[in-house]
This record gives sequence, C-alpha cells and structure tokens, in this order.
Amino acid sequence: MTASTPLYVTFAAYLLLMVGIGFWAWYRTKTFDDYILGGRSLGSYVTALSAGASDMSGWLLMGLPGALYLTGASEAWIAVGLIAGAWLNWRYVAGPLRVYTERTRNALTLPDYFTHRFEDRQKLLRVLSALVILVFFAVYCASGIVAGARLFESVFGIPYAQALWWGAAATILYTLVGGFLAVSWTDMVQATLMIFALLLVPIMAIFASGGVGTSLALIEQVDPGHLQWIGAGGIVAVISALAWGFGYFGQPHILARFMAADSVATIPRARRIGMTWMILCLLGALSTGFFGVAYFAANPEVAGPVTENPERVFIVLSELLFNPWIAGVLLSAILAAVMSTLSCQLLVCSSALTEDFYRGFLRPAAGHRELVWVGRLMVLAISLLAIWIARDPDSRVLGLVAYAWAGFGAAFGPVVVLSLFWQRMTRNGALVGMLAGALTVVLWKLTGSALYEMVPGVIVATVAIVVVSLLGRPPSADVQATHQQVRLSLRETGY
Repeated sequence: MTASTPLYVTFAAYLLLMVGIGFWAWYRTKTFDDYILGGRSLGSYVTALSAGASDMSGWLLMGLPGALYLTGASEAWIAVGLIAGAWLNWRYVAGPLRVYTERTRNALTLPDYFTHRFEDRQKLLRVLSALVILVFFAVYCASGIVAGARLFESVFGIPYAQALWWGAAATILYTLVGGFLAVSWTDMVQATLMIFALLLVPIMAIFASGGVGTSLALIEQVDPGHLQWIGAGGIVAVISALAWGFGYFGQPHILARFMAADSVATIPRARRIGMTWMILCLLGALSTGFFGVAYFAANPEVAGPVTENPERVFIVLSELLFNPWIAGVLLSAILAAVMSTLSCQLLVCSSALTEDFYRGFLRPAAGHRELVWVGRLMVLAISLLAIWIARDPDSRVLGLVAYAWAGFGAAFGPVVVLSLFWQRMTRNGALVGMLAGALTVVLWKLTGSALYEMVPGVIVATVAIVVVSLLGRPPSADVQATHQQVRLSLRETGY
C-alpha cells in the first residue's frame, strides 16, 4: 500500500457518502419548494449546522489560517467581528425573517421576499437583487472552487487546471440532484467533520512544537509583530477586520437557512448550537495558523510549501502530524468546508435564475417538475461560470471571499434589517439602497484603500435607504398592515 492510498480511500468514501445523501434527497424532493427550501422542514440541529457550514467555507481552513500564519494575532479581529455579527444575525434577523417570508406569499428567495414585502409590481427589486446575487455569488463560488483545487493540487500532485474540475465535480453532482435537502443534510455531516479537524490539528501542532510556552517563544523569534493585536495596518486594519461582522445580515445562503426553519420556535436552540460550533471552529482556525508559525520555525526543512503559499498551512500540518488514514479524514474537512458553502451558493444562484427570472418573467405558469429541472440546469451553468473565474492559479481564497462578502453585506444587509424593523421603509428606498451599497463596494475596491469596502458600502446604503424612504410617499396601507401583523406575531412568540 502506497502512502497516498489512505488519502484516496478516505476521499473516495467521503465523496460517495455525500453523493449518496444527494440521491436520497432526490426521492424526498417532490416540488420546487422542496428543491429551494426543503419544504421549510429543518429542525434546530440541522438549521444550526447547515447555517454554520454554509457560512464557513474553504476560507475557514485555508484563508483564515493562512492570514494568521502570514501576519499574526492582528488578523484575529476578523473572528471577533464574525462572532458578533453572527450572534446579532441569529438573535435579531433569523426569527423575523422566518415569519416575514411566510407572510409575504411564502417567499422562497430574497428577491421574492423584497418583491412582496414592498409590493413591487414592476419587479425592479426582483431583477436588481437577483443580478447582485449572480454577480457576487459567481465570485464567491469561485473562491470555493479555488480552495478545492488547492486541496487536490497539494494532496494528489495534479495540475491546478485539472484540480479545478475534480474539486467541483462532487459538489455540483449532489446539489444538482438533491437540491436544498441534500445541501442541508450534507452540511450537517460536513460541519461535524470540520469542527473535529479544526480542534485536533492545532492541538497536535502545539504539542509537536514543545507546548504553548515554547511555541510562543518560537513565534516571537520569527517575528515579534505576530504577537501584536494591532499590526502594521493600525486601527484602520482593526476596523476593517471587525467590519466582516456586518456582512452576515446580507448573505443569501445563510438567510435561506433561517427561512427554511420549521418554525420560529426552532431558532433560539439553533442559535445556541450554531454559535457554539462557530466559536470553536474559529478558535481552531486561528490557532492552526498562529501555532503553525512555531511548528515550521522548529522544522524549517518542511516549511517550503507553506512559505510558497501560506493558505496551505492546514493541509501541510495535517499531512506531517498524522497517520495517513487520519490525515485523509482531516483533509476531507477542507473538502467538506468547500462543498458545504459552494453547494448552497450554487442553489441560491439557481433559485435566483429559476424563481426570479424564469418563473418571474418567462414562464409564470411553469409547473413544479419543470422548475426543478430548470433549477438543476442553472446549477450547472453557474458552476461552469465559477470554474472559469477560478481558472487563475494565483487566485487567493480569502481575497475572493472578502470581496463577495462585502458585496452582499452592503447591498442586502441594510435592506434586510430595515425591512424587518422599519415600517416607513419604501420600495424606492430599498432599490436605491441596494444599488448604492453594491456600487460603493465595487468602486471602493478599485481605489485600493486600506479600509475594507464593507464599511463605506454599509454606511452609504443605510443613508440612501433612510433618505429616499423619507422623501417618498409612505408605503401602502396593506404593506404597513402586514408589517404590524408580523411584529405582533413576533411579540407573541417572545421576539
């Protein structure tokens, strides 16, 4: 048995399990509602882990550890911002969004919700929000494909151009076949694998480096700046890192999990499960990159691949510190992270194209079977576009994620939050705010500013929504009545 055999066996077993779940979900998928939101049937455990796994993509095991390895403790502010943003999202957005989407003609997608929430008969909100989803998710999906390609390239030694296809193939298959149920149940398996790997790898790296004290001394020898909480970027870098938390309020693939919960009563327990999982995973990812510095300082002869690309630190540590069979399981966690996020992103893109363009404009009377098959074709189309974007071998996972995350956070975040809590918000306010947020992110990125584009994007979008809404006519009586009914329903359930 060659050294690579365990990797092949564990990867093959993992992929077969995921595809098997996809085909199981095939038999449970009867309608388009099932394909897009699983019939709103997810319990608290699946809701929590599915939301977490769909959030924490390949950047959690590659991009974030790589950033810590390269820069040090100052990058940990990203995790602080993410934890705060995720908790606020669970606490204040999840329940209201679950109720509001059901009251607005059982909205299946964010564009659908915006359209019915503001009675947009011209469907401008539907078109704009669907376009935002397609543009930024194409970039986001590309980040997942890059992470998968890096994994296959590093582990199996195949060229990047081939690794792109191998990394994407299984995810495309089970998403295309099983839809939302396949994505959600595979997310649960993948989330379990991710937390196991992220806790085990840094612990072994610390032991292999001689303990925490010795590791810290080695890190200080490499670069004392790695121990500083405020790095070379100063306070601007800290603000930019914390601003990642704003992004949660506008991520369609995470918000879809809230919409799919079986009831509002499910949300509080799901929040506790999801936040515990998230905090442990982020601590593991941060520790992997941080203490990886110590390990490779003590073992410089094996540091070559990580020096070349810091985003490989988790991969290389797994291969060096563990028996090949265990390493195969740990490395499957990267594939799990990639597949969990990529699959739900593909599904959200598919739903935007199918629900918001195909049924919204071309075939309003299309039946469920037709819509499911159109949805599957859209998954395939978006996958091919993302592979094309990811074709550059110099692509960095965290950079792609940061851009897409800011795009959604600025374009959708203020619109979602204000639509749930502000009765006076208007259709035109939502439209201008969404457009202003998206354009600010794109234009700010072009300036090359050190300040993360999320910050100006959210500020500009929020101001635009408030100003335009107050300058325009108030919403109709029906819109305001629905808002009051939702708020009353939430108060009755403790929100």
